[in-house]
Amino acid sequence: MLFTKVLKASVRSVVRLQSTSPSTRPAGSHSGSTSPGYSFALTEQQKEFQQLARKFAREEILPAAPSYDKSGEYPIPIIKKAWELGLMNGHIPQEYGGMGLSIFDNCLITEELAYGCTGVQTAIEANSLGQMPVILAGNDAQKKKYLGRLVEEPLMCAYCVTEPGAGSDVAGIKTRAVKMGNEYIVNGQKMWITNGGKANWYFLLARTNPDPKCSASKAFTGFIVDADTPGIQPGRKELNMGQRCSDTRGITFEDVRIPVENVLIAEGAGFKIAMGAFDNTRPPVAAGATGLAQRALDEATKYALERKTFGKLIAEHQAVSFMLADMAMKVELARMAYQRAAWEVDQGHRNTYYASIAKAFAGDIANQVAADAVQIFGGNGFNSDYPVEKLMRDAKIYQIYEGTAQIRLIISRELLGRFQK
Repeated sequence: MLFTKVLKASVRSVVRLQSTSPSTRPAGSHSGSTSPGYSFALTEQQKEFQQLARKFAREEILPAAPSYDKSGEYPIPIIKKAWELGLMNGHIPQEYGGMGLSIFDNCLITEELAYGCTGVQTAIEANSLGQMPVILAGNDAQKKKYLGRLVEEPLMCAYCVTEPGAGSDVAGIKTRAVKMGNEYIVNGQKMWITNGGKANWYFLLARTNPDPKCSASKAFTGFIVDADTPGIQPGRKELNMGQRCSDTRGITFEDVRIPVENVLIAEGAGFKIAMGAFDNTRPPVAAGATGLAQRALDEATKYALERKTFGKLIAEHQAVSFMLADMAMKVELARMAYQRAAWEVDQGHRNTYYASIAKAFAGDIANQVAADAVQIFGGNGFNSDYPVEKLMRDAKIYQIYEGTAQIRLIISRELLGRFQK
């Protein structure tokens, strides 16, 4: 086996140290702590997590990525290994069997996994998005039941919000939930649900107030729904441009009965729960985009130091060297952006502004850096025998999911709000 029991024990000891030694924690990683200033150093524990994820990505994910990209097969063996090593579900609190890692710590892991393949990383990270509403808003019984499942077995969950006619416009959701006695009857259709065909349970957002004039903050309710509930019909696996091994489907809800005890907080609280989840999950999405960009930069740099034109390495041509410099600047700034966003939420601050900036910027630079890598590879970059064409295809979704690149609307609203107080 690649990873020994000794290594697993080391990971678990890291978690114990983190929970008992707050004085060793850096400014960027734990909520509620008062930091004297910025620090760009990682603790020894964080370095161990980062190195574990890096080794796993290079030795397990990266070699298998091309075949999964071609077949579109769901990477179950890799996911099981990641689960065994504690490289997924890191957000789950310790009192429910998880490791209780900070957003910052999870971002470090996510960037490394994304370096290997963002299709695999998205399948893993979708669990974080699906479980975040339960972590933030679930009661004790809900957390024990649904988060506990993910700790006991390598199961998946999904965030079931997007609809065919309502993507980033969450307020436009039409799926209805009508209360009848001690149950809600749900009818509607969701679309582009990551892990949709593999999930054990869903976080579902549905309209419970039929009045179209009702504000979004009161019109929707969040539910936990078992995926095997009668009336739930997953659609076909979508054949996407990139991240092909990720399982993305539409899901139809036809007279699905959900017990009242599966409501998160209360009727009408769903929109705030769904949006609150994004503040916690957008920094890891930005970290994933950064991991892809770093991979593209590394591949382009290695190629530029091997390929010769006009009698010298192409890295020695100013046009190529300046392009690599621009790529490096973008990667470094994207990393700083997601780390700032993660730091904010770990400190207990409202981080909509920073999380949105990090997600939008990292998504854009992932596309720019991947496209530049293809350009540096020239004709070879356009060929599937080389890795950069896959990176370019995989990058595009980062400008679309978990808030499109037009998330700038949120950034501008947050910015203007600061001046209007």
